[in-house]
Amino acid sequence: MQAHERFHKIDKDFRNPYARDRDRVIHSGSFRKLEYKTQVFLNHEGDFFRTRLTHSLEVSQIARSITSQLGLNESLAEAIALSHDLGHTPFGHVGGDTLDECLKNDGFVNGFEHNFQSFRVVSSIEKRYKNFHGLNLTFATLEGILKHSYPYKKSFLPAEIDELFHLDTHPSIEAMIVDRADEIAYISHDIDDGVNSGLITFEDLEEDELAKEILQKVEAEGISQKEDEMFRYRFSSHLINHLVYSLLEYSKDIPCGEVLSATLDASTKIPIGFEPSLETKIKKLKRLLYVKLYQHRNIMTKMYAGKQAIKGLYKGLMEEEKMLPQFYHTQLGKRNKHRVIADYIASMSDRAAISLYNEMYGKL
Repeated sequence: MQAHERFHKIDKDFRNPYARDRDRVIHSGSFRKLEYKTQVFLNHEGDFFRTRLTHSLEVSQIARSITSQLGLNESLAEAIALSHDLGHTPFGHVGGDTLDECLKNDGFVNGFEHNFQSFRVVSSIEKRYKNFHGLNLTFATLEGILKHSYPYKKSFLPAEIDELFHLDTHPSIEAMIVDRADEIAYISHDIDDGVNSGLITFEDLEEDELAKEILQKVEAEGISQKEDEMFRYRFSSHLINHLVYSLLEYSKDIPCGEVLSATLDASTKIPIGFEPSLETKIKKLKRLLYVKLYQHRNIMTKMYAGKQAIKGLYKGLMEEEKMLPQFYHTQLGKRNKHRVIADYIASMSDRAAISLYNEMYGKL
């Protein structure tokens, strides 16, 4: 199947195929719900903190900039970037891990995996057309959502998915760039949100080699850490620029032009990323963030509460399926009950999950 082709034929219009994909994603209900899904901080904790929606927009902006400079397809990268988190549950990764645990405890060895769920959202769960399910995106966009930057050979994936998307090959180079743009975005904005929340400080970051280099660039502008908001902004800007320019330099010799989809053998090393020394620095910075921010007592407390909410929703809906909305309830006769309930929980925003949980268990 060609990169630009779809599984269901559509009428032509003035947009290129990948721009049309982007527009379909933006107008989907799943995309709108990202506004109230946790990135690190729960949505109701403040207007400043990133959500899955603002994160997706930042990933898209970075991916567009990189693909534009490398002569690749900007619209394809944008469509993949805006879709890559559609399958995330409420309460971030802990929500997905908890839903995975619930399904496996009930004997569903395939469990829950957010990358595959994002693919399922756009290929089967969203319903916008009478004659088929899903958004009918192009092959390359679907592949980029499913596989990200590495061969996505997972034991739980159906054989027909492997046959269609050649899971032993890389996705398009645009998809690989989205994966790196995702990394650049979340490192920079998690630091910004973490410092703004008071859970980490720039003094904490001075322990890290890469962060210290960026701090020196900000200080060279004559900006003091006392100028809190300006300093944070300049730090994020310098960090993103440093990583983007480093990626562009390392990736300058990649093939460009036509979208290469499901054709890049897994054994072929595609130079998308950073010099080995910078890769090491990035890993160390992420480790510092894991210890200082993601494992912070305040974050862990909120995530524990989210975990209990997911467990409670799953248990309650399994016991009383009539609490499901009509869209999901009507699927019970056609699909496995456990998977229908998991799809509904995964689709919920943080605030909807909290509201339903409180209503279920009398905590009004």
